[in-house]
Amino acid sequence: MGSAPGIPVYLYTMKYVLLFLLFYFLFQFVFRLVIPVYRASRRFKQGFREMQEKMNEQYRQQQTAAQPDPARSQPSPPSSHDYIEFEEVK
Repeated sequence: MGSAPGIPVYLYTMKYVLLFLLFYFLFQFVFRLVIPVYRASRRFKQGFREMQEKMNEQYRQQQTAAQPDPARSQPSPPSSHDYIEFEEVK
């Protein structure tokens, strides 16, 4: 087998078994922990962003509703029909 003199063959086999186990556990770690955490954080950020946009929209609507309409804020001059004359009763 072309191995170096004095090194048993089972060490070469053990080397490949350990490499296989390392890659297997690394694969499991990435696909069971890293990717789901990444996806969850992305969904959380997106939900937070949507909620913030809704709150900003509500704030804008309240600001526009709170501002008085210039046409309504100016009192119109009283007309002759608006004035009622009262007499003092004794």
